[in-house]
Amino acid sequence: MTGGLFITLEGGDGTGKSTQAALLEEWLTGLGRTVVRTREPGGTDAGVEIREIVLHHRGDIAPRAEALLYAADRAHHVATVVRPALARGEVVLQDRYLDSSVAYQGAGRVLDAQEIRELSLWAAEGLLPDLTILLDLDEDAARARLDASRTRYDRLEAERSDFHARVRAGYLALAEAEPERFLVVDAGRPVDEIAADIRERLAGRV
Repeated sequence: MTGGLFITLEGGDGTGKSTQAALLEEWLTGLGRTVVRTREPGGTDAGVEIREIVLHHRGDIAPRAEALLYAADRAHHVATVVRPALARGEVVLQDRYLDSSVAYQGAGRVLDAQEIRELSLWAAEGLLPDLTILLDLDEDAARARLDASRTRYDRLEAERSDFHARVRAGYLALAEAEPERFLVVDAGRPVDEIAADIRERLAGRV
């Protein structure tokens, strides 16, 4: 396959998305594919400013305002980074996308998940990933990982355990509803085993 491919990595904080993204980028590059590795929020200059607001703003942000900020970042990012790369036949490897909004603002903030999804799809002009890799890990285990590696938490990382439990449940519900798009992997397994599962799922498409 030489056409564009859109791959997203999802999961709670501390599940290892960055590690798996780096390994997947290395594998894809070794196969001769051009990889655009990006993230939401913050994959553009404007997105960096939005990221600073949604993750590091001091004080509360109303849940609907938070959802709209993520959607604004997504609209600009898809229009200026993702779609152009896909049109060039490249692989877009992205840390977080619309499923994060449904899980974090929908389930986590207890907003209407379908409304959040529709807002994100409107912002992205209907673009869905070809594959979404969900790194699933118990919220307490994920917190332990963060505690071992962080001295500063962003606004979402700092939320209480029940928030992160809702986020995880939201993610798993999304994966159950769209099994053809999602690959759910146990993020508590060894890194190389997870990477092998991801490569196996993608082997026939790259």
